[in-house]
Amino acid sequence: MNILVTGGAGYIGSHTVKMLNKMGKNVVAYDNLVKGHKDAVKCDVFVKGDIFDSELLEDTIKKYNIDSVIHFAAYSLVGESMEKPMMYYKNNVEGTLNLLEVMLKNGVKNLVFSSTAAVYGEPERVPITEDLPKNPTNVYGRTKLIMEGAMEDYSRSYGLNYIALRYFNACGADEEGDIGEDHNPESHLIPLVLQAALGKRDSIKIFGDDYPTNDGTCIRDYIHVNDLAMAHYLALEALINGHKSDVYNLGNGVGFSVKEIIDAAEEVVGHPIKREIVSRRPGDPAILIASSEKIKNDLGWKTKYTDIKEIIRTAYIWHKNNPNGYDDK
Repeated sequence: MNILVTGGAGYIGSHTVKMLNKMGKNVVAYDNLVKGHKDAVKCDVFVKGDIFDSELLEDTIKKYNIDSVIHFAAYSLVGESMEKPMMYYKNNVEGTLNLLEVMLKNGVKNLVFSSTAAVYGEPERVPITEDLPKNPTNVYGRTKLIMEGAMEDYSRSYGLNYIALRYFNACGADEEGDIGEDHNPESHLIPLVLQAALGKRDSIKIFGDDYPTNDGTCIRDYIHVNDLAMAHYLALEALINGHKSDVYNLGNGVGFSVKEIIDAAEEVVGHPIKREIVSRRPGDPAILIASSEKIKNDLGWKTKYTDIKEIIRTAYIWHKNNPNGYDDK
């Protein structure tokens, strides 16, 4: 198993690279470092490159005898996607199509694709199962849904073997504390809450408290990044063993509101965290909770991290020891 991990210096990518490396797999991390961090890469081979660079992609595939790809490289900020749709369509759609072309040209047909719960938009019901209608409410979700459709077409016409994994809210950090979540700008709730707890920002902004939920704030399903990493490994192993192309949700199946996450973080850090109510963000659904029964039944995936305070604790250790993220290293 010789695996190319695009976006391997990013948040979920770096945790997956580290896990695969610890398992003894041959891993090549590939990242242009626009969003990722070289210090997050915990494997022997790193290639600085862009998914639009067909020549470098092909050289890398040949040099390291790549037989499988895990594709994380994408822009993923919901708000930014609404403001800069051209950037998102170009990178997430055109860039991925370029990667697929190079893969197929070089006989690489196994792909695990980083998708998102954002493809569902406002779901008809929760928990969300994979067969529910896909009606994304933001550009980011639309770009991922377009690529899911393209992969289905490529599978039928060109023999691409793929599994798309629709994440809910990735969070937490590796327990060894050497890698964690560091985005610039940061948009994910738990690191923003912890930055407020550590005095890196004045308060945590709550984007709307008038949603149709118990406390008026959005509800999300939070899944630890190492549980996500394990799902990618199981998906890739399944493809190599002849599993058909498919799509799976990844979540814990439990929802927490924004206020509940802040409450839990206050328990972890041991002091109050200042809150500020601001207006809603465009494109934010009220409730997103996953059903992950399909991947549990098909691939034997199990979540290790189910306690939200334990998940936040792993993130807190990283942020406390790296208050300026990878700039501290």
